[in-house]
Order: sequence, then C-alpha cells, then structure tokens
Amino acid sequence: MNTAVIVGRVGKDPDIKYYESGKVRTSFSAAVNRWDSKTKSEVTDWFNIEVWDKQAEFAGEYVKKGRLVAIDGRIQISTYTDATGSEKQWNSIVASNIRLLGSKRDEEQQ
Repeated sequence: MNTAVIVGRVGKDPDIKYYESGKVRTSFSAAVNRWDSKTKSEVTDWFNIEVWDKQAEFAGEYVKKGRLVAIDGRIQISTYTDATGSEKQWNSIVASNIRLLGSKRDEEQQ
C-alpha cells in the first residue's frame, strides 16, 4: 500500500500548467516540522506536491504560500537523466485530496 498523509505549510505559491490534452497539473512544496530526538530540536522536512485535474485547479486558486494544508496522496519516485548524463531521482507526493486548514484570520495575515 502506498499512502501518504502530511500536514504542513505551503513553501511557495503553486505553479499551474495546462496541457494540450486538457490535463491540468499544479505543483508546490510543503514544509512539515518534526521532532528529531538525536539533535533534540525541530527539523523541517520538505515535500514536493503534485496535483492533477480538478484538484489541481482548486490548488491553483486557493493554495498560497504559508497556508496550512493537509494532503492525502501517494508517494511517487521518478527517475530522469540530467544534462551531465547522471541519473537522478525526483520524489513527490501525488495528492488525491487537499484540505485547507487554519482560521480565516490566518489566511488574512498572509
């Protein structure tokens, strides 16, 4: 089973892309804080988020930098070759559901 659920803050305004096929993709990053018992401090993990179709249109309109969001989806690992010929991996969460969290006041402060 490949399931991911995160709650964090959006790191940058979403980038929305429309394809000739009619598909829509929105991508952004999200920061999730966690406690690291080794360093006894809070650590931030960054996740690349990818959203498709109707959810992508929703994310493009309502998801903004700094906004607290809950994301349900699956982890996707893609492999590509960079300009130097080295094989690289790109990890992302392909979201199936995005929920906007926080109060109206939080949204107005951003």
